[in-house]
Amino acid sequence: MYWDVSSCNTYNYGDAVFWDARYVQEAGGAFDWYQRYSSLRPFVRNYVPTSSRVLMVGCGNALMSEDMVKDGYQDIMNIDISSVVIDMMRRKYEYIPQMKYMQMDVRDMSFFPDESFDSVIDKGTLDSLMCGTNASISASRMLGEVSRLLKPGGIYMLITYGDPSARMPHLSRPAYNWTIVLYNLPKPDFKRPAGSSSTKSYLEPVPITDKGLLPADFVVEDPDSHFIYICKKTDDTELSNLPDYPLTAEIL
Repeated sequence: MYWDVSSCNTYNYGDAVFWDARYVQEAGGAFDWYQRYSSLRPFVRNYVPTSSRVLMVGCGNALMSEDMVKDGYQDIMNIDISSVVIDMMRRKYEYIPQMKYMQMDVRDMSFFPDESFDSVIDKGTLDSLMCGTNASISASRMLGEVSRLLKPGGIYMLITYGDPSARMPHLSRPAYNWTIVLYNLPKPDFKRPAGSSSTKSYLEPVPITDKGLLPADFVVEDPDSHFIYICKKTDDTELSNLPDYPLTAEIL
């Protein structure tokens, strides 16, 4: 399943009221969307040095940041639109100084100065906005803020259901100054069918065509897999070579 607007249900995932109500019901629990850190660790460790100042957007009540701190990361700022979950997580981790929590809407992170972070990690937050009202505008605001907050050479790591046809038109806008590397990672419980001769390594980048699509011969082995976009912020001298993929009505 590639998550775009057509995959959304009637919930407004971009609304704080929805998330506050959900976290009241889940009080004391923990839930990691899409993938646990153990699955994402090869990508995180490859692209995000442990010395990085990391911004975790849409942190929720996930264990991702805790697992990263256990793995050596020293400075993780966690934000979420829900004040309910931020209060819960502040209390839970009040004695772990490497993890800080703030209530914030990713569409307006003006509290932080430009170029404040070495890395921004997003595990389903852009997807949530894409399922809310005014999805395209919300996505543009969020991604503009992410680009603003990244230092030159910084990494925005997006873990999403959205395949390149649904995400590249948003991510490739020249204003963001990003070069992009793509990976495809099956869900943790995926097993190749018996007798499969595939030798594909999920740690190898996936090629993207000149039109910002998956190659015609690329096989997505797990239809419920996730795509990982590694977006590196370039400096102005590199911008002339960046492609731009047009938005179409199908992916707005």
